[in-house]
Amino acid sequence: MEDDRNFIERAESETQKLYGEPMSVEDMADDFALYGLKKRAAALENLDSDLRGEIGSGAHSLRRHARLIGLRQKMSDVHEALRKAKR
Repeated sequence: MEDDRNFIERAESETQKLYGEPMSVEDMADDFALYGLKKRAAALENLDSDLRGEIGSGAHSLRRHARLIGLRQKMSDVHEALRKAKR
């Protein structure tokens, strides 16, 4: 069975199961800073894959895509800062 949820929806679902509430986009970006270089690169690739998908014309789809773009920017900023710090 194919999972058609995006990166954010999958993360929210997993944290909801583990902690009883979904993880916010800000918390996702904060946790991303704890990943190693390879795991950060893989997460960015997964997020980019989600962003390359089709965008529906409905308000929900547009909001979902905007959240993905915001998360991608935050994660990219964290990744670049950590790379500059040789981490």
